[in-house]
Amino acid sequence: MGKYSSKENTKEHINKVKNIISDVCTELMSRGELHDKSKLEKPELEYFDKYTPMLKTLTYGTPEYTESLNGLKPALDHHYTNNRHHPEHYENGVDGMNLVDIIEMFCDWYAATKRMKSGDIHKSIDISAKRFNLSPQLVSILKNSVELIDGK
Repeated sequence: MGKYSSKENTKEHINKVKNIISDVCTELMSRGELHDKSKLEKPELEYFDKYTPMLKTLTYGTPEYTESLNGLKPALDHHYTNNRHHPEHYENGVDGMNLVDIIEMFCDWYAATKRMKSGDIHKSIDISAKRFNLSPQLVSILKNSVELIDGK
């Protein structure tokens, strides 16, 4: 009997992983194309037309920012119902999300910091950690991911 070689099993495993990664990438690309499209139509559009310029002048997590969200509530309720990358979409918040939801949420948070006064993704993650009761481990993963994007 010949000597066993694990090469074929390893090649098969590599291909399976590659295919799964490809499936995840396809889903992420689809999410990127569809991201926040509900903001472009009623009932969300008119609210975001009114409040987005104001939100750009505020700092995330401040009482003024939180108060401004009250006026957006009807649009946000609709938005959260129709966009699964928000913890508010799920009855149990982030615990109901899948990995692709988390990645889209992170990308959304990062992009939002780029359009806000004093936008800082690290502060945003800290504020959101309290707001959504994120585990320390997930907070670390999100913060570690900032380096990945900043390095691009």
